[in-house]
Amino acid sequence: MGLTQMIDTLKNHPDYPSMGMIASHLGVVRQTARDGGPVSGIRVTFDRDVVQDIVRNTKEMDGIVEVLVETYEGDLKVGDEIMAVVVGGDIRDHVFPALIHAVDAIKKKGAVKKEF
Repeated sequence: MGLTQMIDTLKNHPDYPSMGMIASHLGVVRQTARDGGPVSGIRVTFDRDVVQDIVRNTKEMDGIVEVLVETYEGDLKVGDEIMAVVVGGDIRDHVFPALIHAVDAIKKKGAVKKEF
C-alpha cells in the first residue's frame, strides 16, 4: 500500500469526521550517509512484532485516531522507499508528536539497517 492509499484508508475510517489532521512520513534511501560518505543502497529488516507494539502505543496517545505503517525490507537502492507512516488525529499538537514518536521508535527499536 502506498502513501496515497494509506491516506485514503484514513479518509474512509469510521472516525474520520473526528480527525482534524493527517500527517505522514515517507523515508527513502538517500545517497549520502550521516557521516557524509557515499551510499549506494541499504539492507533493512523490520521486527513486525515491535512495529505493531509501537503502532499500538502510538494509537493510545492523546487525540490519535489511527496509525498506519508500511515497511519495505531487503536490499534497497538510492531512491527506494523504506518506510511510510500515516497518523490521523484531532489536532496538530497531538498528531505531529505522535508521528515523530512512531517514526523514531520504529527506527530505533524495530529496524536493523546496514548502508553500503
